[in-house]
Amino acid sequence: QVQLVESGGGSVQAGGSLKLACVASGRTLTNYVMGWFRQAPGKERETVAALTWSEGITYYADSVKGRFMISRANAKNTIYLQMDSLKPEDTDVYYCAIKYRGSPTWNSWGQGTQVTVSS
Repeated sequence: QVQLVESGGGSVQAGGSLKLACVASGRTLTNYVMGWFRQAPGKERETVAALTWSEGITYYADSVKGRFMISRANAKNTIYLQMDSLKPEDTDVYYCAIKYRGSPTWNSWGQGTQVTVSS
């Protein structure tokens, strides 16, 4: 079982930036996919961005394209989410998750980190 620990959330004004980090431990990440999700109470979970660990292929939700960037640090087993030009509608709890490539199920989740953007 992979353990995930997120950090980097906080409060910023609209137009500001935040960088989230998610450290994975307990397994070699080759052939895994890691992703960032967000969910507010009463709302559906949204996939924000994802990355294949081996090739670095990325996916972004339309709502964040051009503003957010997912990246990885192989030696640190860490993925990042650089969030720029933040908007109030980006306010959410952000989670990282991991799944085996090709699997429909995200197997492990982090505890979540709050991002609050004020207007």
